[in-house]
Amino acid sequence: MYVIFLSILMVGCGNSTKDKDRDTAKPKETAKVAALPKSIKAPVDNLNSKEKELLGKLLFYDPILSGGKDIACASCHHPATGYAEFLDLSIGSNGKGLGSKRVFRQPNDIPLMKRNSPTILNTAFNGIQGKDDYDPENAPMFWDDRVKSLEKQALEPIKTMEEMKGLHFSKSQILTEVATRLQSIPEYKILFADAFGPDTPIDSVQIGKAIAAFERTLVANNSRFDQYMAGDVNAISHSEKEGFELFKSVGCINCHNGPMFSDYKLHVLGVPENNKVPEPDSGFEESFAFRTASLRNLRFTAPYMHNGAFQNLKQVLEFYEDISFGKTRNPSVSKEMFDPFVRELQLSVKDMSLIISFLNTLNDDNFDKEIPEKVPSGLPVGGDIQ
Repeated sequence: MYVIFLSILMVGCGNSTKDKDRDTAKPKETAKVAALPKSIKAPVDNLNSKEKELLGKLLFYDPILSGGKDIACASCHHPATGYAEFLDLSIGSNGKGLGSKRVFRQPNDIPLMKRNSPTILNTAFNGIQGKDDYDPENAPMFWDDRVKSLEKQALEPIKTMEEMKGLHFSKSQILTEVATRLQSIPEYKILFADAFGPDTPIDSVQIGKAIAAFERTLVANNSRFDQYMAGDVNAISHSEKEGFELFKSVGCINCHNGPMFSDYKLHVLGVPENNKVPEPDSGFEESFAFRTASLRNLRFTAPYMHNGAFQNLKQVLEFYEDISFGKTRNPSVSKEMFDPFVRELQLSVKDMSLIISFLNTLNDDNFDKEIPEKVPSGLPVGGDIQ
């Protein structure tokens, strides 16, 4: 269960019959973390099947979904880079190469994406609070929480100019264009019929469902921390256990809690702007709030924060130490705008190495890394990444 640190609640002001309640403080609840479940949930209208997962995987790797037929979901979410990529800001349309080697083809009139590409690993669990307390139909997605569910999230990059759409089609045209392309490929017609039934049309709804079904197979839920929480006291070292205790006591757990080490809430921290983005990124409803990132598999997700502002975890913790003292690194965000949890932090340099050692227990590289040898369109698998 996610923690909400409650302030003293004064009740019955002006009512003498309730004066005894005025100074009663509700106790703080203790934030908790937990192991990830061994199985995943799916929406009732999109239960997983081997046929859907196979179709979704092929679509994930097939650049037929992009406006220019040159970029796939896997171009920026590749297993070789932990289904994330080693760039601060992603390069989508008109890009070539993989991970840190990805660049724009020239000439180029496509901007960088303004945000860092998060990993798809464990997004099946987005929104999880307790062991099984999450709703896949309303799972929060993206840094600003603008879309709910993997089914809806899967379609957004296809519609976005900087990501997959490019300048070839309008936003209103691209999903119809992609569905028409898929309908013209005999193998895809068979795969969609196997996954959804012979009378189901190939359209954006089925495309989103298939990709989501595949993405729900991308789980990494057997980290050393998960083993430790399951009862193996030797799964993590003494220093890592010390780091775990510090993680809790200094206040990191206030927001990084639950099985995914995220409260899935929006917080204002004043992360410094990435100078590659021409305008400040004001986040959710122009409040400069961004969703708490999961701390799982951090080995694969650097650079960190919504705009890749920090190259390593030490820089992240130093930033948190600064803001806990009211120091702002973003001219658009005053210390008065900081999330109240910031004032709870008690980080110091001496604690950082132990906390980082604990965070390393959340890594798990036992996930699906198998790449299809080919995709039904005949296009390069994963897009232009060679």
